[in-house]
Amino acid sequence: MPWIWNTFIIFFAYIIGSIPNSLWIGRLFYNTDVRKHGSKNAGSTNTIRLLGYKAGIPVLLLDILKGWVAVKLIYLTDYHIPVSGDYINFQLLLGLAAIMGHIFPVFANFRGGKGVATLIGVILAIDPLSTLICLGVFMVTLLATKYVSLSSMIAGLSFPVLVIVVFNTTTPSLVIFSLIVFVLLLFTHQKNIERLLSNEESKANFLFRPGRKDG
Repeated sequence: MPWIWNTFIIFFAYIIGSIPNSLWIGRLFYNTDVRKHGSKNAGSTNTIRLLGYKAGIPVLLLDILKGWVAVKLIYLTDYHIPVSGDYINFQLLLGLAAIMGHIFPVFANFRGGKGVATLIGVILAIDPLSTLICLGVFMVTLLATKYVSLSSMIAGLSFPVLVIVVFNTTTPSLVIFSLIVFVLLLFTHQKNIERLLSNEESKANFLFRPGRKDG
C-alpha cells in the first residue's frame, strides 16, 4: 500500500536527520562528547569552539547535507512530479522530519542540536533563493553582533518574511512550514534568549580569531 511506503520514507528522513555528526566525529577522532563541554550543544558552532575548524566544518556540511538528502527522498515516492499538488507538501514533511531528527536524534538519546544547519539543507533543497538570502542575513548579523544564536533566530525570522511578504507565496503549506521553522528555532534557542536578555550570552569571537589553531 502506498501510504505504508510513504510513511516509511518520512521515518527514514527522520533517521537521516538523527545522525549526530558532531557527536560521532567528536568521539571517534577527538575522544570528546561535545554535549559535555562549551555550550553543550551538539552542533557545528560548539564543535568549532571545542575541536576547531577541521572538525566543525565537516559537521556543518554533513548536517546541511542531512536536510538536503531528506527532502530529495521525495524521488522515492509517487509525489516526485513537481506539477502534482502534493509535491511541495511531501517535501515539507520530509524536511520537517529531518529537522526533528536533528533536534531529537534517536541515535543520541534524543539530545541533539538546534537544527539550524539541517534547516539550511531543507530550504536549500526546496527554495534555494530564500536560503541564500537567509544565509546573507545570518552573516551580516553575525559580523555585526558576534552572536551565533541571535544571527540564527533573525535569519529564521527572515524566512517566513521572504516567503509571505517578499515572494508572496500562495502555497499554504509552505507558509505554515516557514512559521513552524521560526517557532522551532525560538524553542531550541530558549536558553540563548534568556542569556541574551540578561546580557550573559557569549559572543563567538573564536570564529574570528586569525590564525586560530584547528583542533
